[in-house]
Amino acid sequence: MDEHSQANSIPRPLFLLATLYGGMTCIAGVLGAKQVAIGPLAVEAGIFPFLFLVAISSAVAALYGRAMANQLVRFGFVPLLVAIGLTFLVLSLPTDDGMYEPAKDAFPIILGQTWRLMAAGILAYGISMTLNVWIFARLGQGGTRFAAIRGATASVISQVVDTMIFITVAFYGVRDIGELLLGQSLAKVVLSIVLVPPVLHLLIHIARRMDGNLAKPVQ
Repeated sequence: MDEHSQANSIPRPLFLLATLYGGMTCIAGVLGAKQVAIGPLAVEAGIFPFLFLVAISSAVAALYGRAMANQLVRFGFVPLLVAIGLTFLVLSLPTDDGMYEPAKDAFPIILGQTWRLMAAGILAYGISMTLNVWIFARLGQGGTRFAAIRGATASVISQVVDTMIFITVAFYGVRDIGELLLGQSLAKVVLSIVLVPPVLHLLIHIARRMDGNLAKPVQ
């Protein structure tokens, strides 16, 4: 099989979704360093790329099946672990004396995380994203019918589980986690309902525009 045939063997929409998925796994940890206020809700900003991960995996499940979506989730560990490794490497290297002064102190604060936070993030990612794909597929047995409702439902449940795992592993025994669990879960439920349906609908629409074979729902 020549190079052109190999390129054509991967559907263009799937290639785009997988590329976007890999980028979101890397940026989620960086954006998570900031807490944002959305009205009365307070949530770490990493939830936004994470909800993109939820929507992307659901879109892949709808268009290409649960098995492909699960494979995407598993491959997502690769950019995640590589990004973590490179972060540790860069933090261990000496800082250039000419670096912008405020950034010298800010960089390790923003990117430096304890091993508990790293482990919590990896564990929460694997379990919650696998659960999201399973729930989405089970609600409709594949295909794009009622994708927005299925996506929001799967996101709500998986993000509550994600919060419970991450907060417990990262902070149990360090601080009181009850209020933190409640606040983060509430914020993620609201954002899942508001953001996931339109993003999922947009991703499916773009995929169908790119590939005419996806014009009809895949069952």
